[in-house]
Amino acid sequence: MGAYSVELNEVLELDKVIHERVRLAIMAALSVSGTLTFQELKHNLKVTDGNLSVHLKLLEKNEYVLVKKRFVGKKPCSNYRLSSAGKEALKQYIQKLEKLIQDIQID
Repeated sequence: MGAYSVELNEVLELDKVIHERVRLAIMAALSVSGTLTFQELKHNLKVTDGNLSVHLKLLEKNEYVLVKKRFVGKKPCSNYRLSSAGKEALKQYIQKLEKLIQDIQID
């Protein structure tokens, strides 16, 4: 029973901002690519404009993602990258997840 509660606490301690499928995918994509445009993220993650926008706004609000908006010709273009806080949060998230995976024993 004691080991189970430790594993459960580790799950509950996972960053709720990152621990969502699309936001985790955004963070992972940005950690690998450095900078991606809104359109690149949308294409790579296969999500709608509205869905991606909501998740990016939450990541921006929590200061995990930085955005640089500019125009290319007459079209707006937003470039996204992880902030220092976002990189650290993702690192901590992965470490906690790895520990949880190591602690889980399935017979």
